[in-house]
Amino acid sequence: MSRPILIVVALAMLAGACSAPARSPAAQATVAAPSGMEPTPLEPTPGQTAQPTFHSITAPIPTDLAAEMRHSTWHPGCPVPIADLRLLTLSYWGFDGEVHEGPLVVNASVAEEVVGVFQRLFRARFPIQQMALASKYRPNENPNTKRSVTASFNCRPVVTPAGPGTTFSMHSYGLAIDINPLQNPFVAADGYVQNRYARPYRDRSQELSGMIHDGDAVVQAFERIGWGWGGNWSGGEDYMHFSANGR
Repeated sequence: MSRPILIVVALAMLAGACSAPARSPAAQATVAAPSGMEPTPLEPTPGQTAQPTFHSITAPIPTDLAAEMRHSTWHPGCPVPIADLRLLTLSYWGFDGEVHEGPLVVNASVAEEVVGVFQRLFRARFPIQQMALASKYRPNENPNTKRSVTASFNCRPVVTPAGPGTTFSMHSYGLAIDINPLQNPFVAADGYVQNRYARPYRDRSQELSGMIHDGDAVVQAFERIGWGWGGNWSGGEDYMHFSANGR
C-alpha cells in the first residue's frame, strides 16, 4: 500500500474513534437523595423499578434545639422535661408525590411506636403536606392560615374552636400528634370551624388528598399502638388529632 493511502486510512480510523458515541451523562448520573437516604439511579436496571425506602432517626433533643424550645414550645412548669423528649426525623410522602424528610418531637416513651406509625403511613403512601416542629402557642394569633403542619410536642392548653381550655393538652407531654390540620380540622358540634381556609374540609364525605377517614390507613396505624382518634369524639370532632389516651 502506497504512503498516501496509508495516511487516508489512518485519518479515517482516527475520525471514527473521535465520533464514537459516549454514554450520556443522564445514564451515569444519580439523583441526590435527602440526608440519610440512598441515591436512586435515574435509569434503573431494565425490568426493575427503584422503590423509595422509609428512613428514620431517633435522637435526644440537640442542645441548640433545646435552647430554641425554651423560647417557644417549652417553658418552666411544663409537665415533661426536655430530657424526656426525642427528636424524630422521618420520611414521608408529600402532596407533590415526592419523598421528603421532616422532624417530629415526641415523648421518649413512645418514640419507637411513633416511628412504626409513620413507617406504615409511608408504605400506604398517605400524603402529608408538611412535617415540622410546632410553633409557639399564641392564644390571640389569627387562626386563618393555609399552612398544614403535621407536628407533635407543644406545651400548651387544650384548644377547641371555642378557644383555649384550662388544662394541658396531650401535646404538652409529647403524646399527641396532629396530622394535616388544614385538611382535618376541629369541627365543633354546631359545625363551626375556626380556620376559614379549613371549612371546605368540613364535609367528611369527600375523598380529598390528606384527609383522614374512619378505618383508613392512618386511623389503623395509630390504633395498632393503642392511640385514639379525635374524629371519634362526640360533641365536636378533632379530625387531625391522635393521642395516647384518646383525648
